[in-house]
Amino acid sequence: MAKIFCVANQKGGVGKTTTTVNLAAGLAFVGQRVLMVDLDPQGNATMGSGIDKRQLKHTVYDVLLEEATITQSRVKTQWGEEAARRDMATFDVLGANRDLAGAEVELVELDRRENRLRDALLLVQKDYDFVLIDCPPSLSMLTLNGLCAAHGVVVPMQCEYFALEGLTDLVNTIKQVHANLNKELKIIGLLRVMFDPRITLQVQVSDQLKDHFADKVFNAVIPRNVRLAEAPSYGLPGVVFDPSAKGSQAYIDFAREMVSRVQTL
Repeated sequence: MAKIFCVANQKGGVGKTTTTVNLAAGLAFVGQRVLMVDLDPQGNATMGSGIDKRQLKHTVYDVLLEEATITQSRVKTQWGEEAARRDMATFDVLGANRDLAGAEVELVELDRRENRLRDALLLVQKDYDFVLIDCPPSLSMLTLNGLCAAHGVVVPMQCEYFALEGLTDLVNTIKQVHANLNKELKIIGLLRVMFDPRITLQVQVSDQLKDHFADKVFNAVIPRNVRLAEAPSYGLPGVVFDPSAKGSQAYIDFAREMVSRVQTL
């Protein structure tokens, strides 16, 4: 049965989509069956996985409104010949586009509005080892669907002062969802991203995180890396675009750590 994880942070620009796409590719690289769900109307995770969001017949929007199933809507990633030669494994994507913005309004009046995604995932849970959900930065009905469907939350964050304040808000949100809607939900771990050890403040914040959250902080650290930033413009995860880059190697290490951590949950 699949382990379902949201990649979430109420602060924008912290690398949620980059983390979701590269963790999905990294998990596939180490032999896991992966479904990535894009819950952001911008569809960046969809495009970053090499799938044209404008060409999708069905999206997560149709799944949430129960007009299509995940089986009908999922699309498999396709890498180029070079990536295929390097034996880069593929994963499935439940994509999103601008249509999803309308779901916010339409879901409000529907029954089981916060459990639509969870119900849909139950039908395909045996097909995967991991389901990763890329959430929008706001606490919306879409994010709530992701949190209600998930077993846990992976929190990517930069080691900066304002990121700590955003983390406090997220922890409170997770506590509320756990208490009222999803008893299984918990923080799986905090992932330090865009990390530069030359910046003293980042090292200090990283140490504060480890002191306060202890083993909830992943050992893997994602460095600030140009190749990761370039990859989306080619429609590829960084792990596929340049597997030898420091950022890509860090995400593969993170994927291995996720697999081992799941076994101890």
